[in-house]
Amino acid sequence: MTPENASHSENPQADDLGQGRPAGNKDRRSLWIWLLLGAVVVIGVYLYMRRSSAQAKSAGDSPSVRPIMVSTAQARKGDLGDYIDALGTVTPVYTVTVTSRVQGEITQVFYHEGQMVRKGDPLLEIDPRPYQAQLTQAEGQLAHDQAVLNEAKIDLDRYQQAFNRNAIAKQQLDDQEQVVLQDEGTVKNDEGTLANAKVNLVYTHITSPIDGRVGLRLVDPGNIVQANSTTALVVVTQLQPITVIFSVAEDHLGKIQQQLRKGAKLSVDAFDRDQAVKLATGSLLTLDNVIDTTTGTVKLKAIFPNTDNALFPSQFVNARLLVDTLKDVTLVPTPAIQRNAQGAFVYLIGQDQTASVRTVTVGATDGTLTQLDGIQPGDVVAVNGFDKLLDGSKVSIRGAQKNASGGPTNGAASNPGESGPSGAKATSGAHPQSGHGGGSKN
Repeated sequence: MTPENASHSENPQADDLGQGRPAGNKDRRSLWIWLLLGAVVVIGVYLYMRRSSAQAKSAGDSPSVRPIMVSTAQARKGDLGDYIDALGTVTPVYTVTVTSRVQGEITQVFYHEGQMVRKGDPLLEIDPRPYQAQLTQAEGQLAHDQAVLNEAKIDLDRYQQAFNRNAIAKQQLDDQEQVVLQDEGTVKNDEGTLANAKVNLVYTHITSPIDGRVGLRLVDPGNIVQANSTTALVVVTQLQPITVIFSVAEDHLGKIQQQLRKGAKLSVDAFDRDQAVKLATGSLLTLDNVIDTTTGTVKLKAIFPNTDNALFPSQFVNARLLVDTLKDVTLVPTPAIQRNAQGAFVYLIGQDQTASVRTVTVGATDGTLTQLDGIQPGDVVAVNGFDKLLDGSKVSIRGAQKNASGGPTNGAASNPGESGPSGAKATSGAHPQSGHGGGSKN
């Protein structure tokens, strides 16, 4: 064995460690490389997100970067009705529940269910034969007692002549005079019995006491009815004219009474439940004599001709009372009015298409139009886009065109009266500094 071979064979473990050392160093270098790459990726993502956030914030802080799309309308001068809206109930002027005043069997029913009847039209007939017999008896008794009375009167004349000749005593004459008075009383009683029999006979023929509409049939031929029973035979309801009873807040009582004292005839419109269809137009008839302290309201009654029977008894309707008409006031669409903690305001759109906040005083509202103080006729106001608008925002007007004065306006909504369907209730709101809708009701 050579010395070189001997040196290798004497320390074989040292040879193995020398061969494995280069592999461990390589693994450590690879780990450091991956850690450095991960750190670079994390730092890159962080810088990218920070830059994007800064750009978004910068864009949000600059309202003039991108114009806000809005629709506009032009304030104008015109007349506006001062209306009071209330929920009302249709109430017939007359409702008659017909019952029987005599006893007997129903022999005929003359009406049809839902039929329109006139006063005096026949409705029912109760068997009249028993009452006809009672009438005949009363007539016979009256005739008998009248004959007795006539005989007593003849005897009285004879007694008077005899007394004048001193043929009879004064007592006998006085007795005969009392007999005549008794017979006269009997005849008077018979006349009353006869009249009662005639009335009972009339009661067997039941007629309509009013003009109106009959309801569903409640009895049939052959039914036995009792005298003065509370059971209804038929119900007749007057439909023309008809009334609507509604309640308004006591705060409105002063201006209503002021108009009534002037002799004004206040118009009342009745709308359906959705306030979309006008059912009828009438006038205020009267108001109650006391305020309901539990609700702070007073009842009013309006009367309607109802010639087309559009109003039905006990129907719920929306009543609109026209108290007064305001002349030559400034009008804008109701959606243009916004509210915040400081009050009502609108966004005025200048000729440079810049929005500015203008504080206003809100007056009467009629459907989609509202009276305002604080702006002038011809001013252009925004009617939507309030969730993004701020004081000083640049705007882009939908369908923008120049009006006669050179200011921007919206051709689709330049007239305040065209901003929505008549009778609609506009609801909107915004804070002039926050740019978010509030939702207060105008």
